[in-house]
Amino acid sequence: MDYKNSGVDIEAGYKSVELMKKHVQQTMRPEVLTGLGGFSGAFSMEKFKTMENPTLVSGTDGVGTKLKLAFLLDKHDTIGVDCVAMCVNDIACAGGEPLFFLDYIACGKNFPEKIATIVSGVAEGCVQSGAALIGGETAEMPGFYPEDEYDLAGFAVGVVDEKDIITGKDLKAGDVLVGLASSGVHSNGFSLVRKIFKMDAETLGTYHEELGKTLGEALLAPTKIYVKALRSIKEAGVTIKACSHITGGGFYENIPRMLPEGKHAVVEKGSYEVPAIFQMMAREGNVEEKVMYNTYNMGIGMVLAVDPADVGQAVKAIQSSGEEAFVIGKVEDGEKGVTLC
Repeated sequence: MDYKNSGVDIEAGYKSVELMKKHVQQTMRPEVLTGLGGFSGAFSMEKFKTMENPTLVSGTDGVGTKLKLAFLLDKHDTIGVDCVAMCVNDIACAGGEPLFFLDYIACGKNFPEKIATIVSGVAEGCVQSGAALIGGETAEMPGFYPEDEYDLAGFAVGVVDEKDIITGKDLKAGDVLVGLASSGVHSNGFSLVRKIFKMDAETLGTYHEELGKTLGEALLAPTKIYVKALRSIKEAGVTIKACSHITGGGFYENIPRMLPEGKHAVVEKGSYEVPAIFQMMAREGNVEEKVMYNTYNMGIGMVLAVDPADVGQAVKAIQSSGEEAFVIGKVEDGEKGVTLC
């Protein structure tokens, strides 16, 4: 009896590392001091000593049950983007610059080519956000996961000068809410998605005119990464007063998180067109509108609050980064919370 007979293939692990190296290499930053395969990753903070008070910010998350769709469609090259996005968007929300990322893949059986494909998506997310992929772990866990399934999670660290942390403390009545377009469902609410639609290859592979693609393609679209857009706003000289990453809990849970006490957000639902995938989900699942806005991003992946005088410049900066922006509402005095009208 040996380890391989128990279900853990050490040689497959070595092959996975070799296959993923080319993907990891494209994410490197000059501050990275270690190579792939060590016990830890080292990252120099020398560059950031010029900040008045350099402050580390961190985020951790997983992809959730969106992975079930990747299993069904046997498509694993974009799910890593979702993992990175869920972490680095939270860091950007605080005004931080993502520095490095680590992933964790747990699987029932290590298929090296599949693992490398997953990591290629992680690397792509790191490239989009400017974060270095400095380490990770692939755990083969036979008997715990089915052979063809896996879980994916990650952890990111960023830096921001303390004076530049986005806290919402200076928010005032009259400030304008700007929404950044999402790419679709992103990585939240898939337990409900899997109740609305039949989860089989035929259903997911069906082309829908209103979507302009198959249902599976629409649902698996990777989460938008907003790091460059927020950086563009800052470089344009615009102060982001408050910021909310619209994840699980949708508008009703996430927008209030960026507000101080005594401030209320008003969002105009008609200020942008809700993407077809959400309209289809509401219709096919007979899901009430409030539940949709309390579960999904409804086409807005991030909400920013800026001074009215800065709206035009903020929107222009967002567009210059390749993202789409909408003026979706305003801030008022009142009980902390959000109203959709």
